[in-house]
Amino acid sequence: MKTVLVTGGDGQLATCMKRVVEKVENLKFIFKNATDLDITDKKLVTLYFTENSIDYCVNSAAYTAVDTAESNSELAFKINSEAVKNLAEICKENQSILIHISTDFVFDGSNDQPYKESDIPNPKSIYGASKLQGEKEIQLILKEHFILRTSWLYSEFGNNFTKTMLKLSEERDSLSVVNDQIGTPTYAVDLANVVLKIIKESSRDFGLYHYSNKGSISWYDFAKEIFKQRDIKIDLKPILTKEYPTPAKRPAYSVLDTTKIKDTFQIEIPNWKESLGVALNKL
Repeated sequence: MKTVLVTGGDGQLATCMKRVVEKVENLKFIFKNATDLDITDKKLVTLYFTENSIDYCVNSAAYTAVDTAESNSELAFKINSEAVKNLAEICKENQSILIHISTDFVFDGSNDQPYKESDIPNPKSIYGASKLQGEKEIQLILKEHFILRTSWLYSEFGNNFTKTMLKLSEERDSLSVVNDQIGTPTYAVDLANVVLKIIKESSRDFGLYHYSNKGSISWYDFAKEIFKQRDIKIDLKPILTKEYPTPAKRPAYSVLDTTKIKDTFQIEIPNWKESLGVALNKL
């Protein structure tokens, strides 16, 4: 039986993974949050790998407070880069396979067509820069890795845009949402199923992949569809990014090209509206 360690055990992706692996046979999943296992402590993690014979490490742990990272860059890099380097080195020593979750924020948003894995990253935020550095550490150290970049992650768990919109709709009669940032929502359960497929099939197609749901929309479009599917009446106004300034710069366009992951693993990727409907039904 293979043992799979999932870091970031309280996060959206890990919580969704707990659901999709409930009835999976011949795989033992261990979920650890930052309190259970501090991935910035290399000695501690090394000991844990040795004692538990880890075959796969799914690293969904990350510093994801995008705006706060601008004033807390040291901690962002410690978790998103230095700790990732630790994991890569430990996986190499233990012949473990690393599946690492990264982000569309590694791109600057200047494209006008979906970003491919071969496109050159150019992050505009500390969060994006720290995540890109984590990717580079893995690529330098460990051949046996999968890096999955994703975008606009949401689910029925944790803090995310979908849940925020529903909460705000209960408190306000009107909302303004940015309409000039274009990307694709990703339902964390869909991503969890892809991670599980890679593990179950013992894939050796290592490398960098992009995964999101199908389609490209603005945050305004996303909010509009959430309210439409829930039949919520609210005065929703589109605004420009410059009307809603934030400490961290967001990519104006961060749609990911998912051709490589579809072709390599023979997967069907759901449309974002379809997956949103599934998530809203579970909320």
